[in-house]
Amino acid sequence: MPIAWEDLVLIKQGKEPGDPWVITVNCPDKNSSGSPPLLYMLKVFCLDRKGLLHDVTKALCQLELSIERVKVMTTPDGKLLDLFFITDNTDLLHTTKRREEACKHLGVVLGEYCISCELQLAGPESVGQLDFLTLSESVAQELFSRNLSREEASLQTLSPDMEKVNLGDITVDNFLSPAHTLLQIQCVDQKSVVYDILRTSKDFNIQIAYGRISPSVEGSRNVDLFIQKADGKKIVEPDSQIALCSRLKEAMLRPMRVTIANRGPDAELFIANQVELSGKGRPRVFYDVTFTLKMLGICVFSLNLAPSAENHVQLDMEKNQSPCNSVANCGGLSRSDISYFYPIVLSVSHGCFVHCEEFM
Repeated sequence: MPIAWEDLVLIKQGKEPGDPWVITVNCPDKNSSGSPPLLYMLKVFCLDRKGLLHDVTKALCQLELSIERVKVMTTPDGKLLDLFFITDNTDLLHTTKRREEACKHLGVVLGEYCISCELQLAGPESVGQLDFLTLSESVAQELFSRNLSREEASLQTLSPDMEKVNLGDITVDNFLSPAHTLLQIQCVDQKSVVYDILRTSKDFNIQIAYGRISPSVEGSRNVDLFIQKADGKKIVEPDSQIALCSRLKEAMLRPMRVTIANRGPDAELFIANQVELSGKGRPRVFYDVTFTLKMLGICVFSLNLAPSAENHVQLDMEKNQSPCNSVANCGGLSRSDISYFYPIVLSVSHGCFVHCEEFM
């Protein structure tokens, strides 16, 4: 019997100001088997100004359009050409009305800066306009390496006032419950930390029967999860426990990678965020990046956001600067290391050097 949409998600506001809201989600206990959404290309041509890229990104979020790939180019005469490859969360972008409404909304947001706005189904020739990202070996190691010490992670992900917070302790208990393995996680209370934990569990095909998330105390949060393997059994194998705990710590300590390289008078800002095995990236990363750049007053001259690093990144060996055709043999990185991330490359002003921590 079908379940009414109103019964799937219930949102209850807190009784007092400042009290947490309660969101109840009722859904089948199984993986989604929906078909891949259609990919559309949005071409925005406009006069350039500070913060414009974020304003377009914000407008797309308001329209419930998800950004899959992006290419941004500026012209010498002060104009900007943005190519956004998007999917529609409402699954209505195939209709003329929906496309016209989207372009009209973008026109209102951009105002007098908008020259033209086109939205159409993306064909193979459109996707072919995206360039491969060419990275040096040192940048690739910084972005994609999964061998990161606790000290290195803490320096790159935590602000000074968080240095005393417990970075990530995980305890595996197979005695408390007769049917489930208990994961007790203590971690930094940072944005999307619950998503990072659940995404990792999903990648390991772990079923969560019950979970409890405690309120944040002095910048730290406790998460208890009662879990099982896909066959309904506990996780008792030491190798499986170590692999799961290691991946969870990586996800909590360094969910995003940020580094900067000199490119003549300007700089390139490299950002990589972890993705699910299904290929979906961390929510709203591009939104947060463009928002931070807008707040800092940093100009973006060009941008590439690739759908996944595995098939859209070429590595240059620093000694001879010749492209490395086999990604798996570059800098000691495996193909699984590289396919685990979405890369974003932005050409920006040098002012971003002192603001890397703003992205974390």
